[in-house]
Amino acid sequence: MVAPGTARPGGRTARTAAAVYAATIEELSEHAYADISIETIAARAGVHKTTVYRRWGNKAELIAEALIGAARSHIQVPDSGSVDIDLRQLARAVQAVLSLPQGAAITRALIVGAMTSPELARLMEQFWAARLEAISVIVERAIQAGQLPAGTDAAALMHAVAAPLYYQLLVTREPVTESDADLSAATALTAAAARLFVVPLPTQPPKASKTTT
Repeated sequence: MVAPGTARPGGRTARTAAAVYAATIEELSEHAYADISIETIAARAGVHKTTVYRRWGNKAELIAEALIGAARSHIQVPDSGSVDIDLRQLARAVQAVLSLPQGAAITRALIVGAMTSPELARLMEQFWAARLEAISVIVERAIQAGQLPAGTDAAALMHAVAAPLYYQLLVTREPVTESDADLSAATALTAAAARLFVVPLPTQPPKASKTTT
């Protein structure tokens, strides 16, 4: 059995899925989320709308799968054996996406849209959760290798790597360069090494002393 929204390797099914995913990304890069529909995606992909409804059910599910697939293809999880190199490569992968006109447009549209659309906000939560789950292995490997302190919060570290790059794209609207990515990764790693992202263990209440009579 093949889960909804997935495609068998090769053949017409895979070609249809690829065309629909590509059309979805193109729609996101050109239009606001509210202006996108299954119909507009199907028309751009050159397939019948019933085909899209049958396989993906609704717009949110289709967009979520298209975004997660695009993230996985553009942002691979590096495994160099060095957390320094891995974080730098990860930051550069994020920078590469944000530097593309399409990537920048989609990022802006999704973040702005999520502020007013509960549906899009839930979609974005799924997208970020999937990405964090994929890249948190970098932190797990580094802890096992003694390159990061035990208890390092993967989410906090990854946010520290990516946040300056998104800030530059969305707030200062400056070009995001590889040098910016390298600086962001190095700064985050320095903070992690200083144990700033270590999650403290919950404190246990003191045991009540026994009294004898």
